[in-house]
Amino acid sequence: MTDDIPLGKATQYPEQYDAALLFPIARQIKRDELGLNNDLPFTGSDLWNAYEMSWLDAKGKPQVAIGLFEFAFDSVNIVESKSFKLYLNSFNQTRFDNWPQVHEALEKDLSQAVKSKVRVELLTLKQYQYQYPVQDFSGLCIDDLELEITGYDYDPTLLKANSSDEIVEETLFSHLLKSNCLITNQPDWASIMIEYRGAKVDRETLLKYLISFRSHNEFHEQCVERIFTDLMKYCQPQQLSVYARYTRRGGLDINPFRTNVAARKVDNIRLSRQ
Repeated sequence: MTDDIPLGKATQYPEQYDAALLFPIARQIKRDELGLNNDLPFTGSDLWNAYEMSWLDAKGKPQVAIGLFEFAFDSVNIVESKSFKLYLNSFNQTRFDNWPQVHEALEKDLSQAVKSKVRVELLTLKQYQYQYPVQDFSGLCIDDLELEITGYDYDPTLLKANSSDEIVEETLFSHLLKSNCLITNQPDWASIMIEYRGAKVDRETLLKYLISFRSHNEFHEQCVERIFTDLMKYCQPQQLSVYARYTRRGGLDINPFRTNVAARKVDNIRLSRQ
């Protein structure tokens, strides 16, 4: 798979619109590693935000926008992020009659690439600033726990929950998640929120587990699905939602959300590092 991906290789940066630049990757490749088949234990979506969008209007005047994209959790494919950036760059010197024409092209091309309907929204900078102020996750941050860390290799066996019959509902979050790009080994930084109902999760071992991703190589969506399946296996909550907000690279941030709570939706919030 990795030999065909354009990421990490000498790259041309076309400035004329070209939908063929999008590089889809099948979700099932990594889901097979987690033992996930068509009967997925979660729903959710992947929220992408693009901060470096530009094109020319019909008279050649540059336009700028911030793009919001929502990919369904059960789309056949994801889009490799550098190919997404190259695709967006291809709009830079292309003339479009109006904003709806740009929206239509984005929605059509991305939906065809992932084989599922993609929701697209284009905002002016003023609209984005008004609608998406910087905020924080709700819940309890576990980053101030005193820990001694001796290893940074992915280890799901660190996870454990209280063996008592007490059922709790809580939301925990951390800003210490770091994983690495599957192809280039570049660091991917994230904040992660874990909302659950069930036996109380041991917070120290949860934080150690999240830190164990520090040397782990996987795409953003795959990390979140791995965290979800690990928590279900080792802590067995009745309800679980996992939401990661990754910092941007190349003008894009990627924010996967997975849940087994019916009708649970998530807001496309903006954190301080985004």
